[in-house]
Amino acid sequence: MSDLADQKRYSPACERNKDAILEVLQDVMPASGTILEIACGPGQHAVHFAAGFPDVQWQPSDIDPTSIASTLAWRAETGVPNLLDPVILDATATEWPLERADGIICCNMIHISPWEVTLGLLDGAARILPENGILYTYGPYKVGGKHTAPSNEAFDQSLRSQNPSWGVRNLDDVALEARRRGLHLIKTIKMPANNFSVIYKKTPMVDAIDV
Repeated sequence: MSDLADQKRYSPACERNKDAILEVLQDVMPASGTILEIACGPGQHAVHFAAGFPDVQWQPSDIDPTSIASTLAWRAETGVPNLLDPVILDATATEWPLERADGIICCNMIHISPWEVTLGLLDGAARILPENGILYTYGPYKVGGKHTAPSNEAFDQSLRSQNPSWGVRNLDDVALEARRRGLHLIKTIKMPANNFSVIYKKTPMVDAIDV
């Protein structure tokens, strides 16, 4: 147990935003079935959200083995019964560990990954969500091509200095790519610290656009 505890990581940002995100999720996500969390990070969100959805099977995932280990440590410490073993998931892969999920959430990944990862997320969501299934994303975005706060602009510059393929995305660009895949933007909600909750619903492909 001590070895597992040593692998637990802590994120102050996750601690600050977990309640605000959960409040939105409880309004838009199904109350039963399986919810897939992509880029679960340290696992703080996973244990908190799973506890907030007691009748859901909460499936955390990440591409980083250290995040998988940390999530296992958080689960061992909290004992949340409906939190499944975390799985390795590469959003750009053409096959994911799950063939179906009733809802998908992804927090703070889109801006800290290449654009191809966002496209992979949308491809995978369109592939495994049922009709009317929900994809929820959280993080900073540009709106109309402009930053919503000076702090976000500085954050964007910092990200791009670390990796030129990272950066705060334009929400219109993400929503367009989602719509091409039959995932329609139904709501955006302003969140603390200049972030957004962005909610998409999967609709029949006949409603999707091809541009």
